[in-house]
Amino acid sequence: MMDWTDRHCRVFHRLMTRRGRLYTEMLTTGAIIHGDRRRLLGFDRSEHPVALQLGGSEPADLATAARIGEDFGYDEINLNVGCPSDRVKDGRFGACLMAEPELVADGVAAMKRAVKISVTVKCRIGIDDQDPEIALDVLARGVIAAGADALIVHARKAWLNGLSPKENRDIPPLDYDRVYRLKAALPEVPVIINGGIGSIAVAKRHLDHVDGVMLGRAAYQEPWRLLDVDPELFGEAAPYATMKDVFEAMLPYIEEQLAQGAKLHSMTRHFVGAFHGVPGARAFRRHLAENGVRPGAGIDVLRDAIALVEDRAAEPVAA
Repeated sequence: MMDWTDRHCRVFHRLMTRRGRLYTEMLTTGAIIHGDRRRLLGFDRSEHPVALQLGGSEPADLATAARIGEDFGYDEINLNVGCPSDRVKDGRFGACLMAEPELVADGVAAMKRAVKISVTVKCRIGIDDQDPEIALDVLARGVIAAGADALIVHARKAWLNGLSPKENRDIPPLDYDRVYRLKAALPEVPVIINGGIGSIAVAKRHLDHVDGVMLGRAAYQEPWRLLDVDPELFGEAAPYATMKDVFEAMLPYIEEQLAQGAKLHSMTRHFVGAFHGVPGARAFRRHLAENGVRPGAGIDVLRDAIALVEDRAAEPVAA
């Protein structure tokens, strides 16, 4: 979710679920240690619970970055061993690290020594020619022995040789049963499943086999789905009844950010799927695209866009 789940996106998503855990986009240890930490790591207190996702391979750097994240107030540190982008491979972090499970375990152990909050690992079931039955088991047992508090498993291989990052999100076949088998083999370890899960209804079915479900593209591209998280998964009322109510609650944050110099488009770019299935959704998207990027664009642009949408809830597509 690099370049997607920034602080503005997370504030927006939090308005739709009180209980779901939010994750930052992956940030490299080098950026955190040497970069503008306030810009990279600052977040709104409404985002809790929120996890910082790290990319890196050097245990000492991972420990330092994790400690910085804890000091900023994050609730969890997550090590990404699943992202297949070229930038990740060239930098020796992300999915390529599945070929070095001992190094990943060393990184987890270093982070556990450095922080008191949870340390988790997000991975694939394997990469390239690895046998997922062996590769996932070796990685999982190594990081659990090193102290990892949970595993988040994207139920696909990543083909670092032969597929683009975009293709790696869709072409390798999903193997949910492999993740179920991992959970059965490690009954005391929290296992969260990820990959190709497009609705809360589908997520509920996975919960018969694993401890949690992570939504990525479905939550971002059709954020209205998050209004079902609290009632369907936690038996609690949704924070707001409709997406228009969500936006009304979002407006004060947007006005505050604009006053601090943020650009309207940096926030509205996360809203394009908000009214999927509702008459007026296309006009909403077009208005934001044409007017949200204009110099000095203000809150009125968003208000005018919302007014183009009918006053009813989104209609979910078939699960």
